Amino acid sequence: MSDFDVELDTSGLNCPLPVLKARKALSEMSIGQKLHLIVTDPGANQDIPAFSKMTGNPLLESSEQDGKLHFIIEKGDA
Repeated sequence: MSDFDVELDTSGLNCPLPVLKARKALSEMSIGQKLHLIVTDPGANQDIPAFSKMTGNPLLESSEQDGKLHFIIEKGDA
């Protein structure tokens, strides 16, 4: 997992809450900063890449560790 500026653990929350919380966190970050989002909802494998593409915040990494999904999203300039 690469470096990140903000970590947001949404374990136990189901969609759309992880996406909504990620949107809020990204809105408070500066362009170029990286958000480490941790999610347990399996639907996030589709939801987070779609959210990233739709909002112009590049998804840099995604992985699964110990039943949790990890995403690194960079704050875009959109």
